[in-house]
Amino acid sequence: METPTPEFDPTPLEALRPAPLHTAETGTPPSVFYEALRAEYGPVAPIDMFGVPAWLVMGYPQALEILRDSRSVWSKRPESWRALNEGRVPADWPLLHVYSVRNALFSDGADLARLRGAWSAGLRPFQDRGRPQAKDLERAVTQYADDLLTLLSEGGRTGQADLVAQYARPLPLMIVNRLLGFENAAQGEEMLRDLWRMLEAGPEAAGAAARLFEAVTGVCTARLTDPRDDLPSHMLAATPGMTVDELVRELFTVVGLVGDYVGTLIASTVAEVITGDETVRDSLSAGMVQEVVNRALIANPPMAHLSFRYPTTDVRMGRFLIAAGDPVVVSPMAAHADPAFTGGGSPDAIYSTRAHLAWGAGAHACLGRELATTVTMIAVNRLFERFSALRPAVPSESLDWQGSQMSHALRALPVHYELAGEPVRQPIGPPPEQVEAGEDGAAPARSAGLSFARRVLRVLRRG
Repeated sequence: METPTPEFDPTPLEALRPAPLHTAETGTPPSVFYEALRAEYGPVAPIDMFGVPAWLVMGYPQALEILRDSRSVWSKRPESWRALNEGRVPADWPLLHVYSVRNALFSDGADLARLRGAWSAGLRPFQDRGRPQAKDLERAVTQYADDLLTLLSEGGRTGQADLVAQYARPLPLMIVNRLLGFENAAQGEEMLRDLWRMLEAGPEAAGAAARLFEAVTGVCTARLTDPRDDLPSHMLAATPGMTVDELVRELFTVVGLVGDYVGTLIASTVAEVITGDETVRDSLSAGMVQEVVNRALIANPPMAHLSFRYPTTDVRMGRFLIAAGDPVVVSPMAAHADPAFTGGGSPDAIYSTRAHLAWGAGAHACLGRELATTVTMIAVNRLFERFSALRPAVPSESLDWQGSQMSHALRALPVHYELAGEPVRQPIGPPPEQVEAGEDGAAPARSAGLSFARRVLRVLRRG
């Protein structure tokens, strides 16, 4: 039996009355929000983003069609946004600074190919697991994870902790610090503090972003004449003619995606294990941690809504005509709930698929997925190796999810824990300002390394 074609509605986007895009503040679970929109409009619906109208694509086939863009219809360039060109986007629109950055995320064609080439070459040493840099990074991630878990369990063999604030959030920030090549402890600490303020999007976000931009610019400028074994140096070496300004704009993607996306994925994967059914825990005990990560990506993709795309010609989608230059938001989270994706099958069948959209698809698919997956797997493995029991401290329905215009993340993950062995009795080291430096001005390596975790946690507490 063929699916009937929906009745065509030619009403332009600006003439519709869109619903505000779901956030945590709406008080409605995302699944209920998407279900209501789907029932009223079908796979494509008008939504409001801080006063700016846009189309929300919730249908899995439609989302995949846009992301793959086999007909070269969809642009990511802000110049393709009709309302912006016509001056109808308020100058104080909260997301305008995001869409004003000219980097690979908002590029097409030859510009995109060149910038993604730089990313591919820059990331390769760190996510090709046969390369020495990747092996070194994995050892560093394991050490960072163990240091954080040691601090988390300082109170004794049993206790209570927040795995978001004390583990999932700080771990990726430590990795960003390493990838970007911050070697000075004080500079790295300030960078971490500003990174956290920027990700929190509070009143200090703008100033923090400006300082972070300046710090990253300093590192990138230095790497022009003093290359190291870090991400900026590898990207510069792979892309002759790349300017410092271009590189800095690209590296802000690392700050957001590694610093925020990976932390969110770690937390949601752990939540999937400790609040899920026996099959999830069995998968983890059988060494199938990658399957559990995949389940978390489908159930709670960190990027619930992707950044705008604009058709370069009028496109019929669902029952609506999307006019050239209309902003369109693809929602992986809504697409994963589409019956066209779930097919009415069991959750296990859905969660084992690799056809999800959490990493995107097509020309803008995430190039760092292997690195993000590896970091998440190490973090989850170390957590469940160090603890013999982890139980949620609140019912799963009471977990506090933070839903913004783009992301979907746990604010906190309170747990009761029991260590698999005795607490680790090792000196974590005093605060860095109390560590006596050697003749070269550097603190003793192990003491400095162990104090890094404590320093990062202090940064996050102070915000």
